[in-house]
Amino acid sequence: MEESNRQTFSQKKESPHKNMFLQKLKSYLRHPSALIMFFLVAVSVVFTVCVLGFLIFHILANGIPYLTPELFSFQYTSENSSMFPAVINTFMIVGIALIVSVPLGICSAIYLVEYAKKGNRLVSVIRITAETLSGIPSIVYGLFGSLFFVAALHWDHSILAGAFTLSIMVLPTIMRTTEEALLAVPDSYREGSFGLGAGKLRTIFVVVLPSAVPGILAGVILAMGRMIGETAALIYTSSTVPEVAKNVFSSGRTLAIHMYLLSNEGLHTNQAYATAVVLLVVVIIMNWLSGIIAGKVAAK
Repeated sequence: MEESNRQTFSQKKESPHKNMFLQKLKSYLRHPSALIMFFLVAVSVVFTVCVLGFLIFHILANGIPYLTPELFSFQYTSENSSMFPAVINTFMIVGIALIVSVPLGICSAIYLVEYAKKGNRLVSVIRITAETLSGIPSIVYGLFGSLFFVAALHWDHSILAGAFTLSIMVLPTIMRTTEEALLAVPDSYREGSFGLGAGKLRTIFVVVLPSAVPGILAGVILAMGRMIGETAALIYTSSTVPEVAKNVFSSGRTLAIHMYLLSNEGLHTNQAYATAVVLLVVVIIMNWLSGIIAGKVAAK
């Protein structure tokens, strides 16, 4: 008796899922185009996941066996091919670039969304310019940084020149993603804040910006990923010196440049794969920390 009751209960529990499946199947049979679209989307998802998994597996399989202590020596030599100086230089360049680009991008987006009048021609020009700058190849930014920061401002090939070049490169991405995040905040939030007597500035920084933090951090994460993996723009500005930069006006290579040079020489291919593993881990850790920060801010 108890077993029959369990079977009937399980059947009742599974029946909604079966009914949903049958309903979807009938709808697909009625509309063959929807079935074809579903099949194409499913194949695309599987293909994307397989390609990503293959790339990660290939990098880990070829790089992890060659992660030796010599690769993390403080001094670089032609024998150990240490990546530790490049790791420090990478964090320096990315940190300076974020300090410059994030405030400028967020403030620009705040102006476009909160202060600029609707239908303003200047706003449309700024948006078109930002979209255009997002599609410019990185080597063009490198040539501009070499001519302006290195030559005109006499910063020479330095960490500072590379960081400012990267900040200009990622500024359109941060500005556009922040603008979309601010536009996604419901107007009822602003109206409720104004109704309680808050001013414009207080409403933006207390109500609107905290609600848009997840979207803003998504743009910052994209910007960090592009900066960490950048090579062409930094070769012309921060140079390829395999040493830890003494200050912001010293030259130094990043992890991406270090990996590129090792693979280009053809003598340290295994060490290049090991550098790729470290680069992958750094990107994952930064994305993970950014996700945690976004979750905590959104919860508050």
